[in-house]
Amino acid sequence: MKRRKFIKKTSLLSIGLGITNDAFSNIHKEAINLNKDALPVVIATWDVKLATKVAFATLINGGTVLDAIENGCKIEEANEKGQSVGKGGLPDRNGNVTLDACIMNSKGDCGSVIFLKNIKHAISLARKVMEDTPHVMLSGVGAEEFGYSMGFKKENLLTEASKKAWEKWKKTSKYNSIINIENHDTIGMLAIDSDGNISGGCTTSGLAYKMHGRVGDSPIIGSGLYVDNEIGGAVATGLGEEVVKTVGSFLIVELMRQGHNPQQACEMAIKRIVNKPNSNYKNFQVGYIALNKNGDTGCYSIQKGFSMTKYQSYKNVNITSDSYLIS
Repeated sequence: MKRRKFIKKTSLLSIGLGITNDAFSNIHKEAINLNKDALPVVIATWDVKLATKVAFATLINGGTVLDAIENGCKIEEANEKGQSVGKGGLPDRNGNVTLDACIMNSKGDCGSVIFLKNIKHAISLARKVMEDTPHVMLSGVGAEEFGYSMGFKKENLLTEASKKAWEKWKKTSKYNSIINIENHDTIGMLAIDSDGNISGGCTTSGLAYKMHGRVGDSPIIGSGLYVDNEIGGAVATGLGEEVVKTVGSFLIVELMRQGHNPQQACEMAIKRIVNKPNSNYKNFQVGYIALNKNGDTGCYSIQKGFSMTKYQSYKNVNITSDSYLIS
């Protein structure tokens, strides 16, 4: 019954897209025809070469693709100089550092923590939610208490540098998104191993000086991150409210399912935001990266300044993204 419903659903989708059953079948076959020479691959938002290096090393040393994602994201969560992920993140307007993260494996399982305080490695706790609870999301005090029960240590995430920045902000208290904050905000990471298994993760301290309790796209499966092991994966960075409105990462994976390559899919997803009625896109940033089953990658953003780090064929490079706005 489930198979019949799936076939019916995909057939209707194909008709709506102007794709015949044969064409849809060919797209599917092409998507799962692994190019072993191109694998493994690790990609991440922004210039985070140490994170991708650690993730790639995890893969080639026998770790799982999910291990690679967790280990890579943890590098940035522990980087106190990066004021948008983990310890040292810029706080909300009340001075609280709150973290959001999610993780998704090749089986479609996922876990998420939202509005998390006092625990540095939100990506690891998200994995624990996925693997050790019957739930997908835990939030606030509940997520924190679960973390302590799993052996995570409590620590103050507000560093002196971030505290000083917050105190300076309080003098004016302007509430605006900061485009390309230090050319680094959310870290989103995708990886595919030599067998074609894909996983992804996303972790952030969220919008600087946000309202207390605000949650963006990063911990929301389908918005900040989405993985379909038959097709590929995508992650988002930038102003989360705008990503949520178009369910951006899921959209990109579905566009790849329709036959678009990762670069085309990222560009189409950005244009979906830009072309919304009354879009204020000139005043915020959204960037996407994507990876398909063959190890092909793509990245695109609204504003200039976004980049993707890619570790493939033993080369770890930072790639400047093309953007919708070119000046």
